[in-house]
Amino acid sequence: MVVAIIGGGPSGLMAAEVLLAGGVQVDLYDAMPSVGRKFLLAGKGGLNITHAEPAEKFLLRYGARRAQITPLLETFGADALRAWVYDLGIDTFVGTSQRVFPKEMKAAPLLRAWLHRLRAAGLRIHVRHRWSGWNNVDGLRDGGLRFATPAREKIVQADCTVLALGGGSWARLGSDGAWVPLLAARGVPVAPLVPSNCGFEIAWSAHLRERFAGQPVKAVAATLIDALGVTHRRQGEFVIADYGIEGSLVYAVSAPLRDSIAAQGDVMLHLDLVPDKDLVRVTAEVAHPRGSRSLSSHLQGRLGIKGVKAGLLREALSAAEMHDPQLLAATIKALPLRLTATRPLDEAISSAGGVPFEALDERLMLRELPGVFCAGEMLDWEAPTGGYLLTACFASGRAAGLGALDWLAARR
Repeated sequence: MVVAIIGGGPSGLMAAEVLLAGGVQVDLYDAMPSVGRKFLLAGKGGLNITHAEPAEKFLLRYGARRAQITPLLETFGADALRAWVYDLGIDTFVGTSQRVFPKEMKAAPLLRAWLHRLRAAGLRIHVRHRWSGWNNVDGLRDGGLRFATPAREKIVQADCTVLALGGGSWARLGSDGAWVPLLAARGVPVAPLVPSNCGFEIAWSAHLRERFAGQPVKAVAATLIDALGVTHRRQGEFVIADYGIEGSLVYAVSAPLRDSIAAQGDVMLHLDLVPDKDLVRVTAEVAHPRGSRSLSSHLQGRLGIKGVKAGLLREALSAAEMHDPQLLAATIKALPLRLTATRPLDEAISSAGGVPFEALDERLMLRELPGVFCAGEMLDWEAPTGGYLLTACFASGRAAGLGALDWLAARR
């Protein structure tokens, strides 16, 4: 039995590991000159492999697809992933934010150790092989998988196939969504790929953009009411970009922000600049006599508001409004930001959309294409940054590998 895996990211490599352990010959194909490129770049500043929060809270991060992701994580969740990393000879630690990192922080040592183990187990890796669909023989049956290579087109025969082709972001690293029309042509439903964990556009004034672009806004809370009337509130930090906002707090609510913009054209996000103080306290501090001090010095001394937070206040209020204590206090607690668009898909950290779980059976096999399994970001799910994306990619790759073994065993 020979299995072809297309895509050399974490989900494809994990499927390969499972299949090799099951005694199957595995050939892995990737369009790039080497495998794991997005994985390596994601870990360049510190590989956040998973998260240490309780399982129930962890599962909430998968939003509308929680029910579909839960079975995958119940068999290979955060603890199992950490144990797997340790088995590769790499220690992990839990950071102050409960995020889990390899001891060396980088992705490269983990990937090197993993590839060494996979090759020793018999994995054959074929790079610069771009999948271009299936080869039809006489227009009636499949004659194999088609790959474009630097030398020529190649037709590959396999007993089954695992597709782990990624989503639609970071095209330069291989996740370009080119697989979408190939599956759609075979009758597989595919939800449009859209940005996830992305930045959002705001019409900043030239002053704020030039003065504060690139600066972090720390210790704030963000609240929005989405297009369905559901309230979302998260605390954390984000970054002012020249086009708008980005960063972990924004990514945590990117799905309802994106969907609300799609439904109604824009969305209002409100910032609480001092989430540790209630409105009564803030109003009292703002109204406190300031004597000869400037308003800027007064806000800094009484509430710790300075720099970029002060800049955001002046972006939201006129000079006259800044001297209205009630309005100023209310704005400090709920500063409005109108978001008008997501940044382009290719700039996003990840994507939503893809193959819906309804198009798959419980083994992650396509109902329209028996013997073809899907895993990773090409499935229709999303999660915020913080290790949730990688954990589910590993888990889905493992599930697809096990599903392929089960399907092959039934055919023997």
